[in-house]
Amino acid sequence: MRQIILDTETTGIDPKEGHRLIEIGAVEMLNRRLTGNTYHQYINPEREIEAEAIGIHGITNERVANEPVFAAIADEFWAFIRGAELVIHNAPFDVGFIDHELRKLNTGRKGPKLGPVAEHCRILDTLRLARNKHPGQRNNLDALCKRYAVDNTQRVLHGALLDAEILADVYLAMTGGQTALTLSADPGENDTDSAAQRHAGGIRRLSENRARLSVVQPSVEELGAHHETLARVRQACGECLWEQRLGEGWLNGQREES
Repeated sequence: MRQIILDTETTGIDPKEGHRLIEIGAVEMLNRRLTGNTYHQYINPEREIEAEAIGIHGITNERVANEPVFAAIADEFWAFIRGAELVIHNAPFDVGFIDHELRKLNTGRKGPKLGPVAEHCRILDTLRLARNKHPGQRNNLDALCKRYAVDNTQRVLHGALLDAEILADVYLAMTGGQTALTLSADPGENDTDSAAQRHAGGIRRLSENRARLSVVQPSVEELGAHHETLARVRQACGECLWEQRLGEGWLNGQREES
């Protein structure tokens, strides 16, 4: 399964008020492994960036003045995301801006039209996912980083590519408890570094080829003490579920098939 974890920065809140994209950042995952392929682009929005927005992401009008306009990067961006599942935090916001840009592009465009996103990509909203898993709690990206021990210390301001990398770690933690899935089952195999591997607090999957843990059998004395404890439980409570589950054969040191 190909997934693109994506984030954007914009000139303001609402595309209906003429606001535009100014940055797109995305990282690629195949079968829950970060591949190392990324897409990152600053965009000249052909309009002023609101001061409030600059305070959030730190991208100024001067920073994007010489960047390409969306029409110049649209085909490359579309080729990167088309057909994938897009993993986005608060997806309606980002998808709304992308579709707005595509509609403007398609007006008078010769050749195939691009978009809308939902007709060519599956969309997974991690904000909705987080709200379902943690109702009544804060579920912004910073809160989820704290909840899942994902290192976001580099995140002073919002930035599309950094936020996409962090979201990839959070998404993997939310959906499987594993964030360093580029680690191979073969300890000798080299894998592409992921954002999770760079984060010291990341959760890592142990290799399936790891040494088996030894099983220590109880001694006769230990079994006797265990049996006496269960007998006291049975006398105090009228029954002992542990005895019923394991059976007397196990208590006598004979392992039974479960």
